[in-house]
Amino acid sequence: MTGDYRVGDIIKGQVTGIEKYGIFVNIDPWYDGLIHISEVSVDFVKDIHEFVQIGETIYCQVLEVDEESLHLKLSIKNINYKASNDNSEIKETRKGFLPLKENLDGWINEKIEQYKKEM
Repeated sequence: MTGDYRVGDIIKGQVTGIEKYGIFVNIDPWYDGLIHISEVSVDFVKDIHEFVQIGETIYCQVLEVDEESLHLKLSIKNINYKASNDNSEIKETRKGFLPLKENLDGWINEKIEQYKKEM
């Protein structure tokens, strides 16, 4: 079974339902999720239909993972959630900014050493 989802991951899903209180999203054959209305925008949301449509593919950020019920709590509030139809433009990864976080200090130190040698 797939579903190696972690809090903070940006994942792709398809909108399967819209209610006054949130958006239902199908992630894969096992997992589904809910974007509560409070996680749609930082501004007041009068009508969720202004943000997404049923059948639309969107990006979501994982807020919580329930492995037992195979359910994800999701957000689109602080990300660019509109998925592009051009798959060559965006490379999907479940790691998000993790590689940057893990490698940034090392990359900075390498550049500093390189500049010291050049001077």
